[in-house]
Amino acid sequence: MSVVIGYSDGGTPQSGANLPADSCARGTIKVNCAAYGRQSRPPSNDLQCWRHRAPGRGSLRPCRVPAVRKILESRVVSDRAQPQVVAEIGCNHKGDMAIARALIESAARFANADFVKFQKRCNRELLTAEEFDGPHPNPSNSYGATYGAHREFLEFDPDQHRQLMAWCAEFGTGYSTSVWDLTSTAEMIELNPPMLKVPSACNLHFAMLEMLARDYRGEIHISLGMTTPDEQDAIVAELERLGAHQRTVLYACTSGYPVPFEQVCLREIARLTELYAHRVKDIGFSGHHLGIAIDVAAVTLGAHWLERHFTLDRTWKGTDHSASLEPDGLRKLVRDVRAVATALTYKSAPILDIEAPQRAKLKRLPGVHLA
Repeated sequence: MSVVIGYSDGGTPQSGANLPADSCARGTIKVNCAAYGRQSRPPSNDLQCWRHRAPGRGSLRPCRVPAVRKILESRVVSDRAQPQVVAEIGCNHKGDMAIARALIESAARFANADFVKFQKRCNRELLTAEEFDGPHPNPSNSYGATYGAHREFLEFDPDQHRQLMAWCAEFGTGYSTSVWDLTSTAEMIELNPPMLKVPSACNLHFAMLEMLARDYRGEIHISLGMTTPDEQDAIVAELERLGAHQRTVLYACTSGYPVPFEQVCLREIARLTELYAHRVKDIGFSGHHLGIAIDVAAVTLGAHWLERHFTLDRTWKGTDHSASLEPDGLRKLVRDVRAVATALTYKSAPILDIEAPQRAKLKRLPGVHLA
Protein backbone atom coordinates (compact mmCIF):
# COMPACT_ATOMS: atom_id res chain seq x y z
CA MET A 1 0.00 0.00 0.00
CA SER A 2 1.30 3.45 -0.84
CA VAL A 3 0.46 6.34 1.43
CA VAL A 4 1.13 10.01 0.83
CA ILE A 5 3.71 11.64 3.06
CA GLY A 6 3.76 15.44 2.82
CA TYR A 7 6.59 17.90 3.28
CA SER A 8 6.66 21.52 4.34
CA ASP A 9 9.51 24.04 3.97
CA GLY A 10 8.15 26.42 6.53
CA GLY A 11 5.07 27.73 4.75
CA THR A 12 1.84 28.00 6.66
CA PRO A 13 -0.82 25.51 5.57
CA GLN A 14 -3.58 27.00 3.52
CA SER A 15 -7.09 26.80 4.96
CA GLY A 16 -7.01 23.94 7.44
CA ALA A 17 -10.61 23.11 6.68
CA ASN A 18 -9.95 22.83 2.97
CA LEU A 19 -6.50 21.22 3.07
CA PRO A 20 -6.66 17.59 1.89
CA ALA A 21 -5.66 15.06 4.53
CA ASP A 22 -2.97 13.66 2.25
CA SER A 23 -1.14 16.90 1.42
CA CYS A 24 0.92 19.68 2.97
CA ALA A 25 0.97 23.31 2.01
CA ARG A 26 3.80 22.87 -0.49
CA GLY A 27 3.10 19.54 -2.14
CA THR A 28 3.04 15.78 -1.73
CA ILE A 29 5.16 12.79 -2.56
CA LYS A 30 4.34 9.08 -2.39
CA VAL A 31 6.37 6.60 -0.38
CA ASN A 32 5.79 2.89 0.06
CA CYS A 33 4.92 1.86 3.62
CA ALA A 34 7.04 -1.28 3.40
CA ALA A 35 10.13 0.77 2.57
CA TYR A 36 9.37 3.65 4.95
CA GLY A 37 8.55 1.22 7.78
CA ARG A 38 10.57 1.15 10.95
CA GLN A 39 13.20 3.82 10.58
CA SER A 40 14.78 5.67 13.47
CA ARG A 41 13.21 8.85 14.79
CA PRO A 42 14.12 12.03 12.88
CA PRO A 43 16.78 14.31 14.39
CA SER A 44 14.39 16.55 16.34
CA ASN A 45 11.66 15.61 18.75
CA ASP A 46 9.02 16.79 16.29
CA LEU A 47 7.94 14.45 13.52
CA GLN A 48 9.25 15.66 10.20
CA CYS A 49 8.88 14.65 6.58
CA TRP A 50 12.57 13.95 6.76
CA ARG A 51 13.08 11.40 4.06
CA HIS A 52 11.70 13.40 1.15
CA ARG A 53 12.50 16.97 0.21
CA ALA A 54 12.35 18.60 -3.20
CA PRO A 55 15.68 20.04 -4.41
CA GLY A 56 16.33 23.57 -3.24
CA ARG A 57 13.58 23.63 -0.61
CA GLY A 58 15.89 24.37 2.30
CA SER A 59 15.87 22.74 5.71
CA LEU A 60 13.31 20.24 6.82
CA ARG A 61 10.35 21.50 8.83
CA PRO A 62 7.73 19.66 10.88
CA CYS A 63 4.79 18.43 8.86
CA ARG A 64 1.70 20.29 10.07
CA VAL A 65 -1.03 18.10 8.59
CA PRO A 66 -2.65 15.99 11.36
CA ALA A 67 -3.50 13.07 9.06
CA VAL A 68 0.08 12.93 7.78
CA ARG A 69 1.50 13.21 11.29
CA LYS A 70 -0.69 10.31 12.34
CA ILE A 71 0.77 8.15 9.56
CA LEU A 72 4.28 9.13 10.58
CA GLU A 73 3.60 8.42 14.25
CA SER A 74 2.27 4.96 13.41
CA ARG A 75 5.32 4.00 11.37
CA VAL A 76 8.23 5.62 13.23
CA VAL A 77 9.57 3.61 16.15
CA SER A 78 10.88 5.83 18.89
CA ASP A 79 10.60 3.85 22.10
CA ARG A 80 11.94 0.55 20.71
CA ALA A 81 14.43 1.51 18.03
CA GLN A 82 16.34 -1.77 18.45
CA PRO A 83 14.96 -5.11 17.26
CA GLN A 84 13.64 -7.34 20.02
CA VAL A 85 15.35 -10.74 20.10
CA VAL A 86 13.42 -13.70 21.51
CA ALA A 87 15.42 -16.80 22.46
CA GLU A 88 12.94 -19.63 22.08
CA ILE A 89 13.89 -22.29 24.60
CA GLY A 90 10.69 -24.16 23.83
CA CYS A 91 11.23 -27.70 25.06
CA ASN A 92 15.02 -27.66 24.67
CA HIS A 93 15.24 -27.89 28.47
CA LYS A 94 14.56 -31.65 28.13
CA GLY A 95 12.02 -31.49 30.96
CA ASP A 96 14.69 -30.41 33.46
CA MET A 97 14.17 -27.18 35.42
CA ALA A 98 17.91 -26.88 36.12
CA ILE A 99 18.62 -26.89 32.38
CA ALA A 100 15.80 -24.39 31.87
CA ARG A 101 17.38 -22.07 34.46
CA ALA A 102 20.79 -22.38 32.79
CA LEU A 103 19.23 -21.55 29.41
CA ILE A 104 17.55 -18.43 30.82
CA GLU A 105 20.77 -17.25 32.46
CA SER A 106 22.80 -17.83 29.30
CA ALA A 107 20.29 -16.10 27.02
CA ALA A 108 20.00 -13.12 29.39
CA ARG A 109 23.47 -12.54 30.80
CA PHE A 110 25.71 -13.90 28.05
CA ALA A 111 23.72 -13.27 24.88
CA ASN A 112 21.70 -10.23 26.07
CA ALA A 113 18.44 -11.48 24.53
CA ASP A 114 15.37 -9.36 25.21
CA PHE A 115 13.05 -12.31 25.91
CA VAL A 116 13.11 -16.06 26.35
CA LYS A 117 10.13 -18.14 25.33
CA PHE A 118 8.85 -21.49 26.51
CA GLN A 119 5.86 -23.61 25.42
CA LYS A 120 2.72 -24.64 27.30
CA ARG A 121 0.44 -27.51 26.32
CA CYS A 122 -2.38 -29.49 27.82
CA ASN A 123 -1.59 -32.58 25.84
CA ARG A 124 -4.85 -34.45 26.46
CA GLU A 125 -6.73 -31.46 25.08
CA LEU A 126 -4.36 -30.72 22.23
CA LEU A 127 -3.85 -34.23 20.89
CA THR A 128 -6.37 -36.76 19.66
CA ALA A 129 -6.38 -40.11 21.45
CA GLU A 130 -4.72 -41.62 18.40
CA GLU A 131 -1.96 -39.02 18.41
CA PHE A 132 -1.43 -39.27 22.17
CA ASP A 133 -1.14 -43.06 22.19
CA GLY A 134 0.78 -43.34 18.93
CA PRO A 135 4.54 -43.41 18.48
CA HIS A 136 6.72 -40.33 18.15
CA PRO A 137 7.20 -39.53 14.42
CA ASN A 138 10.95 -39.68 15.03
CA PRO A 139 11.53 -42.27 17.77
CA SER A 140 15.19 -41.30 18.22
CA ASN A 141 14.01 -37.92 19.55
CA SER A 142 11.38 -39.33 21.90
CA TYR A 143 11.41 -39.06 25.69
CA GLY A 144 8.56 -41.53 26.12
CA ALA A 145 7.12 -44.77 24.78
CA THR A 146 4.31 -42.86 23.00
CA TYR A 147 4.08 -39.37 21.58
CA GLY A 148 1.79 -38.38 24.46
CA ALA A 149 4.23 -39.69 27.03
CA HIS A 150 7.02 -37.82 25.25
CA ARG A 151 5.08 -34.57 25.39
CA GLU A 152 4.15 -35.08 29.06
CA PHE A 153 7.79 -35.66 29.95
CA LEU A 154 8.72 -32.26 28.51
CA GLU A 155 5.79 -30.34 30.04
CA PHE A 156 6.14 -27.84 32.89
CA ASP A 157 3.12 -27.07 35.08
CA PRO A 158 1.89 -23.54 35.89
CA ASP A 159 3.88 -23.32 39.13
CA GLN A 160 7.04 -24.23 37.26
CA HIS A 161 6.27 -21.53 34.69
CA ARG A 162 5.86 -19.09 37.55
CA GLN A 163 9.36 -20.07 38.69
CA LEU A 164 10.69 -19.65 35.15
CA MET A 165 9.23 -16.13 35.12
CA ALA A 166 10.94 -15.36 38.43
CA TRP A 167 14.28 -16.52 37.05
CA CYS A 168 13.79 -14.30 34.01
CA ALA A 169 13.30 -11.34 36.32
CA GLU A 170 16.37 -12.33 38.33
CA PHE A 171 18.58 -12.56 35.25
CA GLY A 172 17.17 -9.48 33.53
CA THR A 173 15.21 -10.76 30.55
CA GLY A 174 11.54 -10.99 29.63
CA TYR A 175 9.52 -14.17 30.06
CA SER A 176 7.07 -15.43 27.47
CA THR A 177 5.53 -18.69 26.34
CA SER A 178 3.54 -20.05 23.46
CA VAL A 179 0.12 -21.48 24.24
CA TRP A 180 -1.32 -24.40 22.29
CA ASP A 181 -4.85 -24.90 23.67
CA LEU A 182 -7.55 -23.27 25.78
CA THR A 183 -6.47 -24.78 29.10
CA SER A 184 -2.88 -23.64 28.65
CA THR A 185 -4.01 -20.21 27.50
CA ALA A 186 -6.11 -19.72 30.64
CA GLU A 187 -3.27 -20.90 32.86
CA MET A 188 -0.70 -18.60 31.27
CA ILE A 189 -3.05 -15.61 31.29
CA GLU A 190 -3.06 -16.00 35.08
CA LEU A 191 0.71 -15.35 35.05
CA ASN A 192 0.13 -12.13 33.06
CA PRO A 193 3.41 -12.05 31.11
CA PRO A 194 4.05 -9.09 28.79
CA MET A 195 3.36 -11.24 25.71
CA LEU A 196 1.96 -14.64 24.79
CA LYS A 197 2.70 -16.43 21.53
CA VAL A 198 0.32 -18.36 19.29
CA PRO A 199 2.34 -20.91 17.30
CA SER A 200 1.84 -21.52 13.61
CA ALA A 201 0.22 -24.86 14.41
CA CYS A 202 -2.59 -23.20 16.39
CA ASN A 203 -3.15 -19.84 14.73
CA LEU A 204 -6.55 -20.94 13.35
CA HIS A 205 -7.83 -21.77 16.85
CA PHE A 206 -10.21 -18.81 16.90
CA ALA A 207 -11.63 -19.71 20.31
CA MET A 208 -8.12 -19.36 21.70
CA LEU A 209 -7.65 -16.02 19.92
CA GLU A 210 -10.94 -14.86 21.43
CA MET A 211 -9.82 -15.87 24.93
CA LEU A 212 -6.57 -13.94 24.50
CA ALA A 213 -8.43 -10.89 23.20
CA ARG A 214 -11.02 -10.99 25.97
CA ASP A 215 -9.07 -12.05 29.06
CA TYR A 216 -5.49 -10.95 28.43
CA ARG A 217 -4.12 -7.42 28.07
CA GLY A 218 -0.56 -8.11 26.92
CA GLU A 219 0.76 -8.43 23.38
CA ILE A 220 -0.44 -11.32 21.23
CA HIS A 221 2.31 -12.67 18.98
CA ILE A 222 1.32 -14.99 16.13
CA SER A 223 3.51 -17.02 13.79
CA LEU A 224 2.26 -17.53 10.24
CA GLY A 225 4.14 -20.64 9.18
CA MET A 226 2.16 -23.23 7.17
CA THR A 227 -0.67 -20.67 6.86
CA THR A 228 -2.22 -19.67 3.53
CA PRO A 229 -2.72 -15.99 2.58
CA ASP A 230 -6.50 -16.42 2.94
CA GLU A 231 -6.01 -17.88 6.42
CA GLN A 232 -3.71 -14.98 7.33
CA ASP A 233 -6.41 -12.52 6.22
CA ALA A 234 -8.96 -14.37 8.35
CA ILE A 235 -6.69 -14.22 11.42
CA VAL A 236 -6.14 -10.47 11.13
CA ALA A 237 -9.83 -9.84 10.44
CA GLU A 238 -10.78 -11.84 13.54
CA LEU A 239 -8.35 -9.89 15.71
CA GLU A 240 -9.80 -6.66 14.34
CA ARG A 241 -13.29 -7.87 15.15
CA LEU A 242 -12.14 -8.68 18.68
CA GLY A 243 -10.40 -5.31 19.07
CA ALA A 244 -7.00 -6.89 19.73
CA HIS A 245 -5.24 -6.10 16.45
CA GLN A 246 -3.35 -3.09 17.82
CA ARG A 247 -1.52 -5.30 20.31
CA THR A 248 -0.80 -8.08 17.81
CA VAL A 249 2.58 -8.92 16.25
CA LEU A 250 2.66 -11.11 13.14
CA TYR A 251 5.72 -13.22 12.34
CA ALA A 252 6.84 -14.31 8.89
CA CYS A 253 7.81 -17.95 9.27
CA THR A 254 8.56 -21.16 7.39
CA SER A 255 7.77 -24.21 9.51
CA GLY A 256 10.64 -26.68 9.17
CA TYR A 257 13.57 -27.90 11.31
CA PRO A 258 15.93 -26.75 9.92
CA VAL A 259 14.78 -24.70 6.90
CA PRO A 260 17.13 -24.45 3.87
CA PHE A 261 17.93 -20.93 2.77
CA GLU A 262 15.91 -21.11 -0.43
CA GLN A 263 12.75 -21.81 1.61
CA VAL A 264 13.22 -19.12 4.29
CA CYS A 265 11.35 -16.67 2.00
CA LEU A 266 12.50 -13.44 3.62
CA ARG A 267 10.45 -11.26 1.30
CA GLU A 268 7.39 -12.44 3.22
CA ILE A 269 8.42 -9.80 5.77
CA ALA A 270 7.90 -7.05 3.19
CA ARG A 271 4.63 -8.61 2.04
CA LEU A 272 3.26 -8.79 5.58
CA THR A 273 4.41 -5.22 6.21
CA GLU A 274 2.64 -3.95 3.11
CA LEU A 275 -0.58 -5.82 3.88
CA TYR A 276 -0.81 -5.60 7.66
CA ALA A 277 1.60 -3.09 9.22
CA HIS A 278 -1.16 -0.47 9.31
CA ARG A 279 -3.58 -2.98 10.86
CA VAL A 280 -1.49 -4.63 13.60
CA LYS A 281 1.14 -3.44 16.06
CA ASP A 282 4.25 -4.87 14.46
CA ILE A 283 5.85 -7.41 12.11
CA GLY A 284 8.46 -9.97 13.14
CA PHE A 285 10.41 -12.94 11.81
CA SER A 286 10.60 -16.42 13.32
CA GLY A 287 13.52 -18.33 11.83
CA HIS A 288 14.36 -22.03 11.81
CA HIS A 289 17.38 -21.72 9.51
CA LEU A 290 21.07 -22.22 10.18
CA GLY A 291 23.48 -19.41 11.02
CA ILE A 292 22.71 -15.74 11.69
CA ALA A 293 23.14 -13.96 8.34
CA ILE A 294 19.43 -14.35 7.55
CA ASP A 295 18.44 -12.50 10.73
CA VAL A 296 20.49 -9.44 9.78
CA ALA A 297 18.66 -9.36 6.44
CA ALA A 298 15.32 -9.72 8.26
CA VAL A 299 16.02 -6.56 10.24
CA THR A 300 16.97 -4.75 7.04
CA LEU A 301 13.65 -5.80 5.51
CA GLY A 302 11.73 -4.34 8.45
CA ALA A 303 11.30 -7.12 11.03
CA HIS A 304 11.24 -5.63 14.50
CA TRP A 305 10.91 -8.92 16.38
CA LEU A 306 13.32 -11.81 15.79
CA GLU A 307 12.73 -15.26 17.24
CA ARG A 308 15.28 -18.08 17.15
CA HIS A 309 15.35 -21.45 18.88
CA PHE A 310 18.01 -21.63 21.57
CA THR A 311 19.89 -24.53 23.15
CA LEU A 312 23.02 -25.22 25.13
CA ASP A 313 24.05 -28.06 22.81
CA ARG A 314 22.84 -28.63 19.24
CA THR A 315 23.69 -32.32 19.48
CA TRP A 316 21.16 -33.02 22.26
CA LYS A 317 18.22 -35.31 21.61
CA GLY A 318 15.11 -33.51 20.39
CA THR A 319 13.52 -32.13 17.23
CA ASP A 320 14.45 -28.47 17.72
CA HIS A 321 18.10 -28.61 18.77
CA SER A 322 19.52 -28.92 15.25
CA ALA A 323 17.73 -25.73 14.19
CA SER A 324 18.75 -23.85 17.35
CA LEU A 325 21.53 -21.41 18.18
CA GLU A 326 23.99 -22.15 20.94
CA PRO A 327 24.97 -19.36 23.38
CA ASP A 328 27.75 -17.81 21.31
CA GLY A 329 25.63 -17.90 18.16
CA LEU A 330 22.80 -16.10 19.95
CA ARG A 331 25.23 -13.55 21.39
CA LYS A 332 26.58 -12.77 17.93
CA LEU A 333 23.06 -12.53 16.50
CA VAL A 334 22.01 -10.00 19.16
CA ARG A 335 25.20 -8.00 18.60
CA ASP A 336 24.87 -7.97 14.81
CA VAL A 337 21.17 -7.16 14.48
CA ARG A 338 21.49 -4.29 16.96
CA ALA A 339 24.46 -2.90 15.05
CA VAL A 340 22.56 -3.11 11.77
CA ALA A 341 19.45 -1.53 13.28
CA THR A 342 21.56 1.34 14.61
CA ALA A 343 23.02 1.86 11.13
CA LEU A 344 19.63 1.81 9.35
CA THR A 345 19.16 5.58 9.24
CA TYR A 346 19.42 8.45 6.80
CA LYS A 347 21.92 11.24 7.28
CA SER A 348 20.53 13.79 9.76
CA ALA A 349 22.41 16.69 8.14
CA PRO A 350 23.99 17.37 4.72
CA ILE A 351 27.43 16.96 6.31
CA LEU A 352 27.65 14.92 9.50
CA ASP A 353 29.84 16.06 12.39
CA ILE A 354 32.14 13.10 11.80
CA GLU A 355 32.58 14.22 8.19
CA ALA A 356 33.32 17.91 8.86
CA PRO A 357 37.06 17.63 9.64
CA GLN A 358 37.55 15.18 6.75
CA ARG A 359 35.76 17.56 4.40
CA ALA A 360 37.93 20.48 5.56
CA LYS A 361 41.09 18.46 5.02
CA LEU A 362 40.30 16.40 1.92
CA LYS A 363 37.42 17.85 -0.09
CA ARG A 364 38.42 19.44 -3.40
CA LEU A 365 35.98 22.31 -4.02
CA PRO A 366 35.27 24.15 -7.25
CA GLY A 367 36.63 27.68 -7.13
CA VAL A 368 38.93 26.81 -4.28
CA HIS A 369 40.93 23.78 -5.31
CA LEU A 370 39.42 23.14 -8.72
CA ALA A 371 39.36 25.46 -11.71
